[in-house]
Amino acid sequence: MGDYETRIKQAAQLIHNSQYMVIFTGAGVSTESGIPDFRGPNGLWTRRDKGLSPPKSPKWSSVEPNSAHDAIVELQNMGLMKFLISQNVDNLHLKSGIKEELIAEFHGNMELMRCLDCDRKYQKKRIWDEEKWGKGYRASPVKEGQIPCPECGGRIISSIVNFGDPIPDKELSDSFKHSKMADVFLVVGSSLSVTPAAYCPQYALANQADLIIINNQPTPFDNAAIILFHENAGETLTGILKEIHRLTD
Repeated sequence: MGDYETRIKQAAQLIHNSQYMVIFTGAGVSTESGIPDFRGPNGLWTRRDKGLSPPKSPKWSSVEPNSAHDAIVELQNMGLMKFLISQNVDNLHLKSGIKEELIAEFHGNMELMRCLDCDRKYQKKRIWDEEKWGKGYRASPVKEGQIPCPECGGRIISSIVNFGDPIPDKELSDSFKHSKMADVFLVVGSSLSVTPAAYCPQYALANQADLIIINNQPTPFDNAAIILFHENAGETLTGILKEIHRLTD
């Protein structure tokens, strides 16, 4: 993979020179906030496959963004990140300062409800009473007195996409559209093994995008990456950002 500092400088140069960088994040971007990932050495699926109990996890609503989230926000604020695609439901990207119009949350967001008809999103704490109506998942039965969408009167459900649920059309179309426009596609903390989300780097590569991967574990796209990091996400992104500032000054 080459010397770490050399890879940091190469990644910074590509991002600094990019016209349309898209970032794609998975569970590995949140591990430094204390949320376990799925396929890491101590991940949820890794431990399950070994017959072990789930890894310890803090209460998600109390978790704060880490340096990786902060670096991504800074790339947004510098105008270098044009769009963010995330597989995470932990709300840490929005909590860190990512603009709602610049993110597609492929699998939903634990803090958001959405209308099944008009797709409008609402803050869960403002519109939903979980004690009365339960989780409100797509497959959950409709409870008596359950509030309809204030916009169109449609059914309000959790924005979380559970196994077997379809990905919302807007998240799917926005993710694919921006991936096809990318000239740099930066992956942070994803195994890139879950479809249809994993189609995004394929679309970017078809557009001749430079693929940069930051992930502790190997991915199916490692051979296609122009720069590959198996190092810590927060440290790596912070290092890249520092080098970008040096190039900009």
